[in-house]
Amino acid sequence: MTSVQCGNQCPGGPTEDYRAIADDLAAEIAAGRLRPGDRLPPQRTFARSRGIAVSTAGRVYRELTSRGLVVGEVGRGTFVRAAAPACGPALAEPAAARIDLELNHPHVPEQTALLAEGLGRLLRPDALEQALRPVGASGTAAARSAVAAMLTRDDWAPDPAHILFAGSGRSAIAAAIAAQVPPGGRLGVEALTYPVVKAIAARLGVVPVPVETDEGGMRPDALAATHRSTPLRAVYLQPTLHNPFGTTMGPQRRAEFAAVLRQADLYAIEDSVWAFLHRDAPPPLAALAPERTILIDSLTKRLAPGLTVGFAVAPEARIAPLAAALRSGAWPAARFALDAATRWLTDGTAETLVLAKREEVAARRKIADRSLAGFTVRADPQACSIWWELPEPWRAETFVAAAARRSIAVTPGAAFVVGAGQAPNAVRLGLASPSREILAGALDTLAAIAAGSPEDSVPD
Repeated sequence: MTSVQCGNQCPGGPTEDYRAIADDLAAEIAAGRLRPGDRLPPQRTFARSRGIAVSTAGRVYRELTSRGLVVGEVGRGTFVRAAAPACGPALAEPAAARIDLELNHPHVPEQTALLAEGLGRLLRPDALEQALRPVGASGTAAARSAVAAMLTRDDWAPDPAHILFAGSGRSAIAAAIAAQVPPGGRLGVEALTYPVVKAIAARLGVVPVPVETDEGGMRPDALAATHRSTPLRAVYLQPTLHNPFGTTMGPQRRAEFAAVLRQADLYAIEDSVWAFLHRDAPPPLAALAPERTILIDSLTKRLAPGLTVGFAVAPEARIAPLAAALRSGAWPAARFALDAATRWLTDGTAETLVLAKREEVAARRKIADRSLAGFTVRADPQACSIWWELPEPWRAETFVAAAARRSIAVTPGAAFVVGAGQAPNAVRLGLASPSREILAGALDTLAAIAAGSPEDSVPD
């Protein structure tokens, strides 16, 4: 690890504009003279070395942070990031030349053959003629019935008339946020949340507001307090198999949460995209407060990411605004994908794949548990990802850079942080994308990196 020294060799003076100083440091980072994981001096030390006010030094550091070049960590300082972030969320695109532990799409060997069988029947001329016709946000009666049956459980059965369709789970989330929160409005989210939601909020001009969580998920009392302080327009959360922690909210907390929604006159956007992996999850919030909850789900993880459908179960009062948001955002599902999904849901293909993927995730978790034994990890046994709290002296950005030098892509904790919160010293590992053999090798490599020191991983 290198600590940045800014003495007389650093240009600048008392009157130099803070942006010019930030440009100097940005050039150092771009040239590789400041490397990922290097620590910047404390702001007072930096100010003295530059002959500038401490407040100006603070502006320099904030400017570098806003450019995505550095990241702050509680009690540790400010460090050069592993790489400048992309414009979108950290979990963006797969890469062919690396082992991808960022994107997370469960796959089983029999998947393609099972899906192809359903598509084959859809390609008959009469069926294809129907599938190529346009469809609205309400989809088809057959699709609504199929999704309602898929979501039905002993303690809850959604009304098919309350189901709307989107092109993906992400599209459904975007439409729900757009329908509930106007530009400039505040959306409560878990303090660490799904990165795509942060990007959606930015595109819509919505302000995400972090709400405190603990081992049981978002705290109902914290939501109530946040709403009292400055009213929220809605709250987005993942009660089952939370991303990135993998935690699941218990029944008692869900009941308390439903009560807060009613008392505060708030709507919840409940993301249940990963819930299919949980064999015995408690009833969704939509079952406890149906008049206050928009439940979001999709077939991306259940089936496959390339031909998918997202859907929302909405309270009657929110169906029209949500449908309008889907139309205005060009987010509805395509008829071909909708008809294909309906066939997969009704012929047993979807359920077969869900059962197979649960078994596959269990096998991959055994691999991860073996490779990362002795480290501090956090995840539900049924989750398809792991939250890894890194050991000293590692920091997340330095670890991500060290992993990348071995062609392994992992997601730093900073990707999930909302607002100006400090980045946790952790990474998220998605277990689904590589084969089991490649996954085992990658996790063994990461464990070996973590057991060493950052100096061991610095390139010559």
